[in-house]
Amino acid sequence: MTLRLTEVAEAARLLREGALVAFATETVYGLGADARNARAVAAIFEAKGRPHFNPLISHFASAEAAFAEVVADGRARALAQRFWPGPLTMVLPRRPESRIDLLAGAGLDTLAVRVPGHPQALALLAEAGIPIAAPSANRSGEVSPTTAAHVLAGLGGRIAAVLEGGACAVGVESTVLDLSSPGGAVLLRPGGVTAAAIEAVIGPIGRPIPAAAAAATQTLRSPGLMLSHYAPRLPVRLEATVVLAEEALLAFGPEPLRGAGALWNLSPSGDMAEAAARLFAGLRWLDAEGARLGLVGIAAMPIPGSGLGEAINDRLARAAAPRG
Repeated sequence: MTLRLTEVAEAARLLREGALVAFATETVYGLGADARNARAVAAIFEAKGRPHFNPLISHFASAEAAFAEVVADGRARALAQRFWPGPLTMVLPRRPESRIDLLAGAGLDTLAVRVPGHPQALALLAEAGIPIAAPSANRSGEVSPTTAAHVLAGLGGRIAAVLEGGACAVGVESTVLDLSSPGGAVLLRPGGVTAAAIEAVIGPIGRPIPAAAAAATQTLRSPGLMLSHYAPRLPVRLEATVVLAEEALLAFGPEPLRGAGALWNLSPSGDMAEAAARLFAGLRWLDAEGARLGLVGIAAMPIPGSGLGEAINDRLARAAAPRG
């Protein structure tokens, strides 16, 4: 059962406890979870039926809180002063000490951050005292919700609660601007802040590349687009039924293959949400440990393709793809 809440304090409590709560922003309703909690973030993908581990936007109560997690240059600070709180998301380099879970950032070295402009969303962030990862609160591929009723129609029974915040004023998603490169800014997704308004602050910006080109290059870092996820330096071998002593093993289930030089089990119990939550941390650890031990690659055991398994296998396929 999904609760329909009117109290910010109750919604904040649920979020701190690791539950999923939909809430209104000035753009659309977001499906929120504690951005530091790997299991809660994995539950977002499960509830949405999201087929790819695209990076999620992390929401903060202030620019200072956001910039504690990312490296903000002068352009970012100028844009924050002009447009935050508001419908602008900035993609910036992740700080090494960032608390945001790797899954929320899709394993990338960047994070998508914003300070929403809806008063209730800001109150929720302040009350919860945590960064909230939140894509749109709808099933993957469906129309984004702009009322609590829309959320319940799509996600009722899949999430803990929806915080009633009225109809969203903007009604389209936030603008996403990639500032992760010092050499230029790229508009990844048009939205509530126009390109002209951004250019009035920081000068010319690059425009989005076509979707087909984005899929081909896999270089974008935005929600809603194909993108380059974190790829291990060691080659990844999929659907492994045997493992060599000179390989690291990404295992799944109660009976991991024997003989690997290093082992990370995504979920000994076979729990898909746990596997999703541990995926990026596991790839990073095996890559580092494998390099330390002089191993030659990472063997990944088969993962069932249902539910979150589709997203896990999609990510593994990208990790195993030939390097250009």
